[in-house]
Amino acid sequence: MNVRRHHISGMALAAVTALGLGTLSACSTDSAAAGGTEKFDVVASFYPMAFLAERIGGDHVNVTSLTEPGQEPHDLEISARQRAQLEKSDAALFLKGLQPSVDEAVTQSGARTKIDATTLTTLEEHGDEVGGHADEHEDEHAAEDGHGHEETGGKDPHVWLDPVKYAEVAEGVGKAFAKADPDHAADYKKNTAALVTELGALNTEFENGLAAAKSKVFITTHAAFGYLAERYGLTEEAISGLDPESEPSAARVKELEKMAKADGVTTVFYETLVSDKTARTVARDANLKTDVLDPIEGITEKSRGTDYFAVQRANLKALQTALGTA
Repeated sequence: MNVRRHHISGMALAAVTALGLGTLSACSTDSAAAGGTEKFDVVASFYPMAFLAERIGGDHVNVTSLTEPGQEPHDLEISARQRAQLEKSDAALFLKGLQPSVDEAVTQSGARTKIDATTLTTLEEHGDEVGGHADEHEDEHAAEDGHGHEETGGKDPHVWLDPVKYAEVAEGVGKAFAKADPDHAADYKKNTAALVTELGALNTEFENGLAAAKSKVFITTHAAFGYLAERYGLTEEAISGLDPESEPSAARVKELEKMAKADGVTTVFYETLVSDKTARTVARDANLKTDVLDPIEGITEKSRGTDYFAVQRANLKALQTALGTA
């Protein structure tokens, strides 16, 4: 896979400032209805969006997540109660293309500010042709169950796993909050700057930590790590495509086993919110080890850390071990 670099144009960020669009995802386990509080009420689609909302909003926001901890976000179906939460919210923060049910609910809702994180950075195509290998079975499965990411035109929505792209999204969310709640704009700006600085430091840790990797190829359950791989000069080979529930073809599994041998791959990574059965089968057949590489779609007691930064550092350590740098 050729490593490509795409720089965000000022247009995407300006769009949020000009239009005040926004969608939020939250990590709160609180099921209290959003809206009606004295704070700026934000409904976030899932953990990475909720984390941004909480870090940027600080004490001024009340964040409610549509996706419960431990729930696979791709499978979320919006309830009547959650639709009511969206109606009462001051802002909805979401990532279009990841959760079709959320996209539809936000579009139909009367949320005052709708923030779509995909408009705040540039999206690319990864996943169903990871490493240049398309899987027809995956495409058929995606078409059947609606989990194909057609909303983003086949583009990969997993931008939060790249600290640089996540920082771009954070900047746009901060501007949208400041526009929607101008009384607290100064605090939102300050909190955003602090978060962006922290994400910049994380990016440096990844750059330094993976610079001397002996191998550049890693195998994952589903194609969540395309942006991270590109950022640090690696190649992700996914058992499944962008949809974590899709089943790979026998030909794809055999191809992965052959590739693993040729590229010196040591480890097959699985994740915490979906079954590890396929990953373990591939690993066993190819005589490889298994480990966790967490797409950070939710934080649970199984997570290797209590927030985004802790889990990303655990991911870095796992990659260093698998790629021969630690």
